[in-house]
Amino acid sequence: MKRLHLLAALAASLFWAQAAFAATPPAPAEPFPRELSSYADPAGASAWAIMKSRAAADPFYPVATLIFALAVLHTFATAKLRHWAHVIEERHLTRRQPRPPPTDRNNDGRPDEVSFWGQILHFLGEVEAVFGLWVLALLGALVWFKGLDTAVYYLGHRVNYTEPMFVVVVMTLASTRPVLLLAERCMSAVARLGGSRPVAWWLSILTVAPLLGSFITEPAAMTIAALLLAKQFYALNPGTRLKYATIGLLFVNISIGGTFTHFAAPPVLMVAEPWGWDTLYMIKNFGWHALIGIFASNAAYFLVFRRELLALQAPAQAAAEAAQVPAWVTLVHLLFLAFTVWGAHHPPLFIGGFLFYLAFAQATAHHQEDLRLRSPMLVGFFLAGLVIHGGLQGWWIQPVLGSLGEMPLFIGATILTAFNDNALITYLATLVPGFSEELKFAVVSGAVTGGGLTVIANAPNPAGQSILQRFFPDGVSPLGLLLGALLPTLLVAFSFMVL
Repeated sequence: MKRLHLLAALAASLFWAQAAFAATPPAPAEPFPRELSSYADPAGASAWAIMKSRAAADPFYPVATLIFALAVLHTFATAKLRHWAHVIEERHLTRRQPRPPPTDRNNDGRPDEVSFWGQILHFLGEVEAVFGLWVLALLGALVWFKGLDTAVYYLGHRVNYTEPMFVVVVMTLASTRPVLLLAERCMSAVARLGGSRPVAWWLSILTVAPLLGSFITEPAAMTIAALLLAKQFYALNPGTRLKYATIGLLFVNISIGGTFTHFAAPPVLMVAEPWGWDTLYMIKNFGWHALIGIFASNAAYFLVFRRELLALQAPAQAAAEAAQVPAWVTLVHLLFLAFTVWGAHHPPLFIGGFLFYLAFAQATAHHQEDLRLRSPMLVGFFLAGLVIHGGLQGWWIQPVLGSLGEMPLFIGATILTAFNDNALITYLATLVPGFSEELKFAVVSGAVTGGGLTVIANAPNPAGQSILQRFFPDGVSPLGLLLGALLPTLLVAFSFMVL
């Protein structure tokens, strides 16, 4: 429990240090990032001509986009980097002579000495670290083109880190033992309709958890769904194709499952206030499409993998459950979770609430497990890097979105989402003047439809991948994820644009 005190002290120190730094922002020599309205775009020009004009007006932004593209390519190479890391570490252990005596070994039987280059490759192969690493290259370019003051101003005062911080807190709360046990009981009630077999759990989790995302937010729903899938499905060692189909299906379902309300899905939140959308509007125009998409996608993959799903057998000891958590402890956890969701846009509220939660967790330690902090912190680091890069991509995304009709806009938003966080796509859409209701629907539905194609397409995806990647020998392959999400994406697209 000393770790809880240290974490609380660290969180408080970082929070107040950031607040103190924010009180005296440096004055940049020029507004940054550049306002999109400040460009002298050629009248009536094509999107490509506008991008060429903007690139000539300020060469830094094409460089920033090139760095971002290299970061995206890096994510596709992470599996290979991790494989090389394992090879180097094995060679290192083989060459190490003489063998150390047993007393010199760690509890897991490995020598104390590690391979430096193997560890470096492991770090470079962590998907969650990729965008943070490439921020260093972006920072160098920013200092070169704009100066140190502008770089500090952008990273310290213009980038909004609220979402990464919120995801760290809500992931931690959603993965606590009382919350997970409650979620497991709820989904168990649905799974019992199918005899509580693994296939029934599979259908229950992939149907119920995404719908919860409209109320407890998508990151929390992703955390709960991924942890339960790990226990009830992935632990049974299904085939590789089914593993990728399931994680792709999970990402797509979570992406569209948050569209029943106007506050739970990041891409919807970006447009709700500027366009005047409320929960009733979302249910009427998006919710039923999403529900059909979830049911159709689950049914399609059930039919494709029917034999393998029905053949899965739960372990004999699965029925044995740990000691129950008192109802009042679970209730307090839910109140902390609800408070965090309510204050999601106000870091002083949800960070302060999290510090109080740490104290409560220590007081009820006999009903708790160790906090799962590694995965939330890595995901927060991933998202922080993504928003730093994404905030400089509007110079080319905005003209692309503004040049498309309804169906091309839907397709374009779906494709662009695979390479940018879908919340960025919808935010930039609010900057395009003259969008009709049909175009607004097209861009938002396209953004949520493509939210499962890559790990960077939707903010909760890194959380799911971080939890489930241990079931994939070399980590989750970006190509495997893309193929696994392709069929559900097409079915959801049909639901939004045809039905």
